[in-house]
Amino acid sequence: MLKIRKLTIKADKLLVDFSNSLTVNSTLALIGQSGSGKSLTLKAILNLLPSNLKVNFQYESDFKLNSKNISFIPQNPFTSLSPLTKIKKQFFCNDEVMEQMCKMVGLDIEILNRFPSQLSGGQLQRVVIAIAISSKPKLLLLDEPTTALDASMKRHIVELLIKLQKELNIMMLFVTHDISSVFEICEDIAILKDGYIVEEGKLTTVIANPKEDYTKELIQSNFKNREFRI
Repeated sequence: MLKIRKLTIKADKLLVDFSNSLTVNSTLALIGQSGSGKSLTLKAILNLLPSNLKVNFQYESDFKLNSKNISFIPQNPFTSLSPLTKIKKQFFCNDEVMEQMCKMVGLDIEILNRFPSQLSGGQLQRVVIAIAISSKPKLLLLDEPTTALDASMKRHIVELLIKLQKELNIMMLFVTHDISSVFEICEDIAILKDGYIVEEGKLTTVIANPKEDYTKELIQSNFKNREFRI
């Protein structure tokens, strides 16, 4: 469990203000339009915000927020790996764990001897996921990990994340503007607008009965071409 009791991020103005607590119990989707503060929130948890920002981050957790217990999956797999380094050199674990992680995400271990440029976008995203789970983290932070993928590959990655969450019992904080991408992954949802949480609860409940106009607009834009059942 990670409970963010308070998070404020300031520059010349207030950028993020979680005045009410936000809790990640299992799988939480943090949804908002571009510029709403989603990535700033992730960087605050990772302690990666620049020093010119004033940050007040208060939390309760069952584990320490460090590199062993938290892993991060970025938006673009093409830029998250070193292009001149073979895949096997980009893991931070022994060969046995490396091969185990590759098999777990559906990759043949022969890709370990390839360079990133020799892999497809879907393969690269699976490599990034394999690296992220190789430390056996308690919490996985995901920053729009399906944005750079086509619809077919996006579906495969969503199915993989569902599988991994169940098998490894990893808590997930999934940041995105695309509600449809987390509909089958996340139990809970928080809606972020201009740095503020405007609505939160069980994902299916919020989607079925949104209270805020902003939430309604996000849902309509995400599901206008897709049927779903509660």
